[in-house]
Amino acid sequence: MKSKYPHIFSPFTVQRMTLKNRICMTPMGTNFGEQSGQMSFLHINYYEQRAKGGVGLITVENVSVYSPQGSNGTTQLRLDRDDFIPRLFNLCERVHKHGTCISVQLNHAGASAMSSRTGEQPVSASNIPSKDGGEVPRPLEKEEIYTIVKKFGEAAKRAQIAGFDAVEIHAGHSYLLSQFLSPIYNKRTDEFGGSAENRARFTRLVIDEVRKQVGPFFPIFVRISADEFMEGGNTLDNCIDYLQYFGDNVDVYDVSAGLNGSIQYQLDANYMPDGWRSYMAKRVKEAYNKPVITVGNIRDPKVAEDILARGDADLIGMGRGLIADPDWVNKVELGHEDDIRKCISCNVGCAGHRIGLNQPIRCTVNPAVNHGADYYKEKVKKPCNVVVIGGGTAGLEAACTAAEVGCTTFLLEKKDHLGGLAVEISKIPDKTRLKDFPTYLEHRASKLHNLFIMTNTPATLDLVQRFQPDVIVNATGSNPTLPPIKGLLDRVDKEGTRVATVLKMIERMDSYPKEMKGQKVAIVGGGAVGLDVMEFFTERGADVSIIEMLPIIGNGLDPVTKCDTKTKMEKYHVRQMTKTALQEVCDDKFIVKNPEGEIEEIPFDYGFICLGMRANAPVLQELEDAYADTNVEIYNIGDSRRARRIIEGTEEGRNVLEVLKRHEFLD
Repeated sequence: MKSKYPHIFSPFTVQRMTLKNRICMTPMGTNFGEQSGQMSFLHINYYEQRAKGGVGLITVENVSVYSPQGSNGTTQLRLDRDDFIPRLFNLCERVHKHGTCISVQLNHAGASAMSSRTGEQPVSASNIPSKDGGEVPRPLEKEEIYTIVKKFGEAAKRAQIAGFDAVEIHAGHSYLLSQFLSPIYNKRTDEFGGSAENRARFTRLVIDEVRKQVGPFFPIFVRISADEFMEGGNTLDNCIDYLQYFGDNVDVYDVSAGLNGSIQYQLDANYMPDGWRSYMAKRVKEAYNKPVITVGNIRDPKVAEDILARGDADLIGMGRGLIADPDWVNKVELGHEDDIRKCISCNVGCAGHRIGLNQPIRCTVNPAVNHGADYYKEKVKKPCNVVVIGGGTAGLEAACTAAEVGCTTFLLEKKDHLGGLAVEISKIPDKTRLKDFPTYLEHRASKLHNLFIMTNTPATLDLVQRFQPDVIVNATGSNPTLPPIKGLLDRVDKEGTRVATVLKMIERMDSYPKEMKGQKVAIVGGGAVGLDVMEFFTERGADVSIIEMLPIIGNGLDPVTKCDTKTKMEKYHVRQMTKTALQEVCDDKFIVKNPEGEIEEIPFDYGFICLGMRANAPVLQELEDAYADTNVEIYNIGDSRRARRIIEGTEEGRNVLEVLKRHEFLD
């Protein structure tokens, strides 16, 4: 399909490095490294998978140039000593054999470092924390600045020796160089603070030192936050101004956006359209006549091709998209676009795991981030019938996986369509990207001749028994939680009332006024579902209140979604009532008990009960009783096991392989 996407599949040369296509894997932390800062072999396998997938350039996640001071993770890679070179050399060899070029991002975390990990106070331009609630850093002395400059140069030279084709200097995203560039963080009065030229001085010194170390023909990329999207921060115009002081040694600008306090513009929130940031790259390219990379939720190859054809950017950057599907490039090149497992930008397994919880990354839509499609090589060694009850995302993943290894698989879905709760939630305007996952699963299922799907077919014991199952997968999902609160069950989701669950809200979505200024919306529950409802009605101008029993709203959300919803609640002046318990539901008001123990009335034009979901397993007990004395295993997965997120259901769906192994259908 190169003729369909001629710009994507045209080579690109910078200095003496030539990329076979214009798709670049952007640096994104994984927590796959070892405690020592060495690259693990699991880590090398992760990057080699993406090289096999056809990408033109891989930029390895940020490595520390000066540890422990500049480290930003417990398993961050390091390049501040020579002993890290051999393992990185192995990585470069493994990537190069697939025709992919490889770069590495050099970084000092500055105030984004944590003393609990480094054992010392973080450093920065000034004493401004890198995020709300972050540690107060100490301002760097001038001598220390020049030491760090040298460290960047030395790390770049090690990268060159290890076999990397280029290096990228990280000057964005609230790390040290970004902290000097941004007026939010930089309050210095010496030659490294104040004017744009002074704030750019540190980065300029780093760029020039790197060039000195690697020579004239080695490509240097610089990643920037072109617009910080924070009050008092650099705008795109400010960025265009300070870039003049970076000098001529930059070969390519990697044009990103956002700081810690606007992370939804850095790791794009799911409602951001494909390629929304390309206008920033275009401005940088036009101002300085330098090649640029653009990033920003680019999942659709047509969007990538159009950006390149318009000349907005020279290279397309993908991070999460290649976590979700390492084979994105090959699938586009070979005409298998429908097979792409598109990232849904949920930020749960990547940002939520790594940034929020300091865990290794995972992916909601890809349950095998490290191992890829290796399981395809396995085939059952004796006949096996698998019955899957429920055609949501968990059930579909289980059914596809079982069929792909050779099981005769039957999927029963009581509704007239597949996709479960994901399809319903995707009907909310800001959640449309979520539909990409069930769409992918349905397409995957359609190609499996040993997978038989029956919609409009409620599961019964008699029906399941007809298929003579060896394994039964129960994936019947969840229902809204509706506790026995006075007046709730009498009103919620009933005709003629204005009290609804999120599912009924979606069903009624077209009936809500487009303009709701002056109308009151009250939401009980400040978790993910309640916040989805909040977004829908605040954007229509409604006066929204959220009632939440916990001390915080958004408990358990990934950092991107949490930051985004916090910004929206501030923007729309949402009333946030934490430590507040619902006592009674009336036709036009909720009666609650506030933190002081006082009873309060919250009037509404529309009221919503968003207290989460509860497991729904209507036939599970009957099945367990019927098969109690047999070798048939009943495997309960997803929300029907316990209401959680899509990611857990996807993992459990793929883990049907372990059930098959336990029963000796697979080795």
